Amino acid sequence: MVKKLLCAAIGAWGFMTGTVSAQFSRPISVGGGAGVAYNLTDLANVEAKFTFYGEADYLISPFISVGLHGEKGTLSGNGHNSDFENRYFAGNINGKVRLGQFMGHAGNYSYYTLQANTLSRILSNVYVGAGAGLVKNRIKHNIDPIYVDAIINQGGELADDLGEIHFVVPLNVGVDIPFGRTLYGPQWAINVNYQHTLTTNDNLEGIKNKNNDQYGFVSLGIKYALFNRK
Repeated sequence: MVKKLLCAAIGAWGFMTGTVSAQFSRPISVGGGAGVAYNLTDLANVEAKFTFYGEADYLISPFISVGLHGEKGTLSGNGHNSDFENRYFAGNINGKVRLGQFMGHAGNYSYYTLQANTLSRILSNVYVGAGAGLVKNRIKHNIDPIYVDAIINQGGELADDLGEIHFVVPLNVGVDIPFGRTLYGPQWAINVNYQHTLTTNDNLEGIKNKNNDQYGFVSLGIKYALFNRK
C-alpha cells in the first residue's frame, strides 16, 4: 500500500511538472485525500491501514496558512501473541510555513510568479507545520495473559477506557503542487504529506506503559482554492 501511494505521488509529480504554477494566491482552500496510517505502540509489529482525511485552510499569505484537518482510519498491530485494532477519529487545528516565505521576493508575490522558474515554484511549496488536536479511540484488542503479567511487572496496565478522547500534537512535512492557470492564479493542487502524531498518553492500543504512543500517516490528496484575494 505504501509503495503504491509513493508511486502515485511520483507519477503525479511528473505529470504536473510541465504545468506547475506558483502557490495559491486565493485565500481559502479545501481538500481531501487518503493514505496509510501505521502505529508506533507497544505492539510494534505494524500493519499499515487505509485512512482518509478532509481539510480546509486559510492562507494568511501565499506561503503561510492555518487550517482544520480531520481524519478517520485504522491503527493495527500485533506482537507478544497479542493484537489490536483502533478505528480512530482525529481532528486538529494547524499552521504551515512554506519554503517560499524565505526565498527571494516573498513579499512581492506578483513579481515572484513572473520571475520564478519551475523548480523554484515547486520548492517554494515545500512546507513544515505543527498543530494541536484530539483523537477518539475505538479499540478492540486481544492481549495474551502472559503479556499482561509482563506489562504489570513493568509498572504498566491494561486501559479501562477503550474509547477515550485525548490530546495529540500532529507534525507535518509535505509539498503542494499547484497546477492549472486562471486569471487569479492556480485553483487546484496535488498534496503529498507525512503527518507524525504525538499523543499525550499511552493508549492507542489499550496498553498503558511508560512511553506515550505515536502514529504516522502518509497521504496523497487534492486541494481546490476558493475566492479571489483582494
